[in-house]
Parts: sequence; structure tokens; C-alpha cells
Amino acid sequence: MRFTRLRRLPIRVRLALAFTVAMALVLGIVGFFVYEGVSGAVDRSIDSGLTARAGDITALVRQADSGLRQGGGAVLGDQDESFAQVLDYDGRIFDSTPQLADKAILSRVQLGQAVAGATFFDGVLIPGMEDPARLLAVPTVAQDRGLVVVVGASLEGREETLSQLFTRLSVWGPVALLLSSFLAYVLATAALRPVELMRREASAISAAEPGRRLPVPEARDELARLSTTLNEMLARLEAAMETERTFVSDASHELRTPLSLLKTELELALAQKRSTAELEEALRSAAFETDRLTQLAEDLLVLARADQGRLQIRSEEIDIRRILEGVRDRFALRAGDLERDLTVAAPPSFVVRVDRLRMEQALSNIVDNALRHGEGTVELQAEEVEGSLEVHVLDEGPGFPAEFIPRAFERFARDESRSERGAGLGLAIAAAIAESHGGSMRVGNRDSGGADVCMFLPA
Repeated sequence: MRFTRLRRLPIRVRLALAFTVAMALVLGIVGFFVYEGVSGAVDRSIDSGLTARAGDITALVRQADSGLRQGGGAVLGDQDESFAQVLDYDGRIFDSTPQLADKAILSRVQLGQAVAGATFFDGVLIPGMEDPARLLAVPTVAQDRGLVVVVGASLEGREETLSQLFTRLSVWGPVALLLSSFLAYVLATAALRPVELMRREASAISAAEPGRRLPVPEARDELARLSTTLNEMLARLEAAMETERTFVSDASHELRTPLSLLKTELELALAQKRSTAELEEALRSAAFETDRLTQLAEDLLVLARADQGRLQIRSEEIDIRRILEGVRDRFALRAGDLERDLTVAAPPSFVVRVDRLRMEQALSNIVDNALRHGEGTVELQAEEVEGSLEVHVLDEGPGFPAEFIPRAFERFARDESRSERGAGLGLAIAAAIAESHGGSMRVGNRDSGGADVCMFLPA
């Protein structure tokens, strides 16, 4: 539930919160090490002072019986915070600074530890002193007696120093955390400002304003690459929309002509009494236009499915020669009426895996164009070139105009120099079928004259 609520927060707030948590951990760790470092330094300073004083007092004890009373003031310095005492091994006081009176500051156990070697004792409560003290007990020998020199220092200064340090860390740490969190929020807001600008611009972009793009930040960073990528996407979408509009406009234009002719034929047939022969002729014309409409609708459906990637391909292994011969047989009668020849040239037993009906549809469109716009013999030729199959439809006509070749596979593209006009979808459909088989199309002119439409297919 908490994570869900966090996801609902603005990204700049989440970034600031994440930085705050990380900064709090950093400040806590740094504060801990600073406190421990200062505490250790103070302890080392106290121990160093105790060691030096213990050495001085040991030297005094070895020189005179009343070393502390004679030279203790000069050695001990501040009598309120520093003190010393000399004990024998039985715990009797051999010498002592005045503020300790006549009571031994080491217990029997502590004295035993001190006799064995120099020992530090921490947090010892000294009679007559409010704050605990740190002691250093050092064994020594003077006047043929075993003695223990005990020096100590009050921990009041240490506790005061550490308390002040803790207070400052407790106060300035949260202040630093708040300032850094605010700075993190400001920086996150500034860093996301280009995103906000892109969002505002994106909300204002519409189809009514083509060519409008998102602002690209000057820095060549991730946001600049994102805006560049989005602008490229917008360009692709505009191109797709323009293609869609052109397609709909051209399709409407192509549908309008046969529909107008069909309506005219029917109106003329109903306008006045006509003979049976005239009515039959009108019906034949209407049927022709209906066939034309049906074919155009079929062609548009093929292209629409190809655009959506839903052009169904039912592949089967088949000899390419059988497909070419089937197309030739389909157009044999028409070619005979035009007194033209249709020939097939293909390697024997060259098996390919294709959708036979789609391949025949594509080749039929190309052959139909060759018969309508070309001249002489139309040759269906298949050959294997470097592991792929090339299927050529060749004729002996004038060929394609140079300005038409680059747009030959565009939908509704027509060669305006030809007297016979069609919908301009034949080559576009052939190209869509070739691409659905993983192949491609190319058009060109033969050196000897005539058009060459080639389909490349993977063998």
C-alpha cells in the first residue's frame, strides 16, 4: 500500500525523497564516525597526559619520600581536575595530593591489577569529586619498597566536549539534511523542466498543425535523445497519416468513376423505352463496371491487409514452372486475341515454398499490365541467381518512362503517357505479395527495348 502511494507522487518528489533518505544515511554515518573519532582523540589526549604525569610523579617518588607534597603542584597543574596518590602493595597510602584526603582510590582488586603492570581504570568515582575520573596505576620501587603510583584526571572536560559535539551534530545535521533535500528538489525540478516543456508542446500538437515538433534540449543527454526519438516518431506518424489520406482520396476517386458510369447506364436504361438489345447492352456495361468495382475492392482489401501485416500466406512446396504455366494459360486466350505470344522459361524441377494463389495473383497483375501497355512477346522467366529466385516478366514494348520508375510501386501510380488507364494498383499488390514472402520487386527497361518487372524471392 505504501509503495502504491509513493508511485502516485510526482517524480521530482520521489527523487527528492530518495535523496533525503540517502543523505540521512550519509549524515548519520559521518556523524557517528566524527563523534567516535573525537571521542577517541580526547581519550588518547587524556591517556597521554596521564602517562606523562605518572612518569613525572614516579621520578619524584624515587627522589624523596614526600614527592607529591614537594613538587606535586608543579607536576599536576590544575588540582581540581588532576590528582595523584602513591600506595604500597598493601593499599596503605604512601603519599597523596591534598584533595584525596586519607582514602585510597584503588580497591584491592584494582591494586592487584596495578601491581602486575601499568593499568588504566575508566569511570572511577572519587570521593569528594562530582564527576567520574580516569586513572592510570603504574608500579614502581622507591626506598626499597614496592609502590603503586596512581594518577587521575576528571572526565568532566571530556563529557562536556562530547556533549557539545553531539548537540551540534544533532542541530546542524537535520539543518544540513533539510537544506540538501530542498536543493535536491530544486535540482530535480530543473532537470525535469525539459520534460514538462515537451509535455506541454505534445499536448498542443494536433493533426491540424502538421510539422510541429517537440523542443530538443541543448544538452546532448538522455532527454535530448528522447525528444529526438519522439520527433522522429511524430514524423513517421505524419507520413503514415498523409499516406492514409492519400490512399483514401485516391480510392474514393477510383471508386467514383465506375460508380458514376454504373449509375449513368442504369438511369439511361430507365429513362425511356429501349429495345431488348439496348437493355442487354446496358446490363452488360453495368456488369462490367460492377466487376471493375469488385476487383478494385479486392485489390484495396489486399493492400489494407498487407499494411496491417494480416495478408494470409499459405505456403506450399511447388515447382515454379507450374505457377508460370498456370498464369500463361490464364492469359492465353486474351493474348491470342491481341495476336501476341506468351512464353515460359524456367529451370526444370525448381521447387519453391510459396503461396500459389498469391503468386499467381501477383504475376497476373504484371502480365495484365504487359498485355495492356506493352508490345510483342510477353515472356515469363525464372532463374536462380546466387541462391535466390528471380522471376521476370518481359515484354517488347516502349518500356517505363524514366520518371515513372521511382514511383512504380506506389498505390494508384499510373503512367500518364499510356492511353489505357487503370487503377494503378497492380504493381503495388505484386510488391506487397513479394514482401509477404520475404522478397522484393524491381522495375526497369531492357537494353533491347521493353519493360522488365522482376520479383526476387528467397529460394
